[in-house]
Amino acid sequence: MTNKFYKQGLFDICRFLTAAVFAAACFYGQAAAQQTIFNVPSSDILDKGKVYFELDATFKTNRSDALGKFSSFVPRVVAGTGGNVEVGVNITGNLNPGTDTTTIVPAIKWRPYYNEKNGVAIVVGDNVYIPVRNKSYNIGNYFYTQVSKTFKSGTRITGGGYYFTKNVVSTAARGGGQFGFEQPVNKYLNINADWYTGRNAAGYFTPGIAFKPHPKVTGYLGYSIGNADARKGNHFVYAAIGINLN
Repeated sequence: MTNKFYKQGLFDICRFLTAAVFAAACFYGQAAAQQTIFNVPSSDILDKGKVYFELDATFKTNRSDALGKFSSFVPRVVAGTGGNVEVGVNITGNLNPGTDTTTIVPAIKWRPYYNEKNGVAIVVGDNVYIPVRNKSYNIGNYFYTQVSKTFKSGTRITGGGYYFTKNVVSTAARGGGQFGFEQPVNKYLNINADWYTGRNAAGYFTPGIAFKPHPKVTGYLGYSIGNADARKGNHFVYAAIGINLN
């Protein structure tokens, strides 16, 4: 029964991803962007018809009092729909070793205000968490709003607030702040950092770099440090690769 449920869950995930990519590919647009800095959403929005794929990996190679060794992979696909809106889907909860808690996470991000001249943007977003395997809850939500400012040097800072419903990142609902920093070094390299406040599963500070070996490919490498129990080993490596598909 367990194997049957697992296979059906994987089939549903693949079908959902295929449908999302196909729907996005039916549009046509001009530019490219990213969905997140590392974990905190960026203020970039994909143009209509543009599709972006990313695979995030986090891993810890040693055991500690706060956190044992593990690896986790999160694929996501994002598409611009026009009107300063992008939609996407993430698949979280893929852990090794341990019990997978596979969760489909549809996401939407809207930029209601953007002034390119003064570099200010306002972004609002929502992610819906739908567990499909080894469920500890039926549905959850992550809502956020943030403001970013881009300076003439290219430096961009982001600040805002988040709200997670019960069981998504903690046994109770949690709210707090989310912040980001992006500093271009040249056209190939950025120094980035982002941070979720709070002592919960999202509560990490992640500094690192983003690099572009190709105009349509971006690599990310960072190190996530927990707000809680960092001295006891609550920290790990973050890596990702993003590809603009058109």
